Amino acid sequence: MASDPYQVLGVPRTASADDIRKAFRKLAKASHPDTNPNNKEAEERFKRVSGAFDILGDAAKKKKFDAGEIDADGRETMRGFGGGQGPWGPAPGGGFRGGGTHRAESFEGVDLGDILGEMFGGARGGRAGGAGGGFGGFSQRGSDVRAGLEIDLEEAIRGGKKRIAFSDGRTIDVTIPKGAQEGQTLRLKGQGSPGRSGPGDAFIELTIAPHPIFRREGEVLVMDVPVTVYDAVLGGKAEAPTPDGPVTLTIPKGANTGTRLRLKGRGLADPQGRRGDLFARLVVALPDKPDAELEKLADTWKRERPYTAKRRP
Repeated sequence: MASDPYQVLGVPRTASADDIRKAFRKLAKASHPDTNPNNKEAEERFKRVSGAFDILGDAAKKKKFDAGEIDADGRETMRGFGGGQGPWGPAPGGGFRGGGTHRAESFEGVDLGDILGEMFGGARGGRAGGAGGGFGGFSQRGSDVRAGLEIDLEEAIRGGKKRIAFSDGRTIDVTIPKGAQEGQTLRLKGQGSPGRSGPGDAFIELTIAPHPIFRREGEVLVMDVPVTVYDAVLGGKAEAPTPDGPVTLTIPKGANTGTRLRLKGRGLADPQGRRGDLFARLVVALPDKPDAELEKLADTWKRERPYTAKRRP
């Protein structure tokens, strides 16, 4: 049996859905097989974390687990059988209460067929204990599983494939659609847990990893591009990265920190794959080492051509 999912994720039972999601993302990122190749211990941790999120990341499963209706593996608990508990427990004289019959007859206003149907996923082909015998007449669809998957900004824009490992040891390749969005959930039909009437589905929630260069501002993508003092004053050229590869920017004369240059169609993609714009925000950069001539020029400017620096975005 799996460990308590709250303990696995390191969150209290009062944790919000957002806290649970954040804890999962942090732990999953630290132990993901892609970042820990050939590390069996990290792989096992990732499986435990994914299994815990499969329970707590699904509101319905979390509610059932908190109520003791399912265990940490997502299996329904058989409370009510044995121990004299429940309306169909052993009667004082032996056997099952309700006249000793093995048919799922109604007793004290409770239809045992309905109860067993709820426990085993619905009846097929008659009552329990009838034709087919035992619980063979009941079938259950496998449970859905949930997992989180972190992708790069470039993968979100262009789409692609990404491998993910589930808590049961399976690994599959997930197709990332073009224009994938933060928080988007992908449904993989038939990739959930197996069941008598077929497997459930897998739901993969996407998160876009922070990028070291690009940042999102509303619907556009922005990056800072450093330029030299002389290119800012005289104009010039500067190489700049984009999600599609480097490009050469033309720096206008008199450019200043905060000046924005628009790169059309180089930004984020929407769900239809249409590309937005990328803005290059220029940042005037001084030389790394002190320069005597530059200091002398600055001193002359300060005395003969003073100006006040303005606050810029």
